[in-house]
Amino acid sequence: MIEVMRNAFRVEDLRKKLLFTLLMIVVFRIGTHVPVPGINTDIIKELSGGQLLGFFDVISGGAFKNFSIFAMSITPYVNASIILQLLTVVIPKLEEMNKDADGRKKIASITRYLTVVLAFVQAVGISMGFQTAYLSYTWYNVVIVSVSLTAGTAFLMWMGEQINDNGIGNGISILIFAGIVSRLPFGLIHIYEYVALDLTRIFVALIMAVVAILMVAAVVMLNEGQRRVPVQYAKRVVGRKVYGGQNTHIPLRVNQAGVIPIIFAMTMLMFPGQIASWFPNSPTWSGISNFFDPNKIWYQAAYALLIVFFTFFYSAITLNVIQIADDLKKYGGFIPGLRPGRPTSDHLAKISQRITMAGAIFLALIATIPTLLMRFTSLQLALGSTSLLIVVGVVLDSVKSLESQLMMRNYQGFLK
Repeated sequence: MIEVMRNAFRVEDLRKKLLFTLLMIVVFRIGTHVPVPGINTDIIKELSGGQLLGFFDVISGGAFKNFSIFAMSITPYVNASIILQLLTVVIPKLEEMNKDADGRKKIASITRYLTVVLAFVQAVGISMGFQTAYLSYTWYNVVIVSVSLTAGTAFLMWMGEQINDNGIGNGISILIFAGIVSRLPFGLIHIYEYVALDLTRIFVALIMAVVAILMVAAVVMLNEGQRRVPVQYAKRVVGRKVYGGQNTHIPLRVNQAGVIPIIFAMTMLMFPGQIASWFPNSPTWSGISNFFDPNKIWYQAAYALLIVFFTFFYSAITLNVIQIADDLKKYGGFIPGLRPGRPTSDHLAKISQRITMAGAIFLALIATIPTLLMRFTSLQLALGSTSLLIVVGVVLDSVKSLESQLMMRNYQGFLK
């Protein structure tokens, strides 16, 4: 890997792309410490102790607790992208636009505008929700804070697109990755302090390290796992030329939904508890907070079931087996032993359901194991299940992106 990195830095354009990506990460980390004017960050740190806001703080790399201009991170852009992706399946016009390059550019433009709208709505909600954190709560200061947070998200969106054009990997994913990884040293220091103060045994810490390594390997297997359905194309004779006749495959991913099911399930279960934490003196909300306690077994069971449900739901939306079967029929492709059209789509749907079930169960285990380990060992893991899936996915995608560019220059890549 060191040799490959050395070869990459020898190529001028790759060196510029790598340095540009690192520069954007540095700018992002500097921005997480630029505070929004008129806010007492100490009060924000107390109010953001809930799980849902704590999750936002992890994604933003600590920018939420600092209440910096990047406090909302790139979350509104991710939400806008998911909304447009779901609407593409429902609205025929968007589906038609998504089939050609010009249409995809229009959808990207709509996503940017929707991001700004969602960011402003979220910023207004946050600004009005943290009234006690203002040095002077006035409508003018609310507008200043809302505009600052919205501008920070828009700037991050611009940075992500600049990384896409001039850097390595997916820009939005790189920024989320940088925010999550920035917390890793603090997590390791926390574990070291526990061992040094004899609050836990070093044997337990070593077991946690082994489990963490095994979980990384499991996440890699989950992300890279796929079922390859063989496809053949019939030969066509046009004049003196013969077209088609080659053999290929359709790669059906085990984890088609990615990290989205975990985020949806986590948000649904954490939201009531987060609202209850804002009313500590209310008996009703205190009962709700105790009911949605993550340390309870039923909570983890519900968490796992919601992950399985959202995995099937999102996979069914993103994988259109009818469209795949129609495309195969259109271009003369077929699965050996099956007729084109309905039999092909039924066969793909059956395979998809099987591998999605395996992926959903695997995803639920990966999501619940860290919480169970922290419950029995009292140690805080440096990376949770969601963070681990994001980090491993971004690293794999970035490695593949760099490898493909190295292979074009006849260098040996990372993956054998």
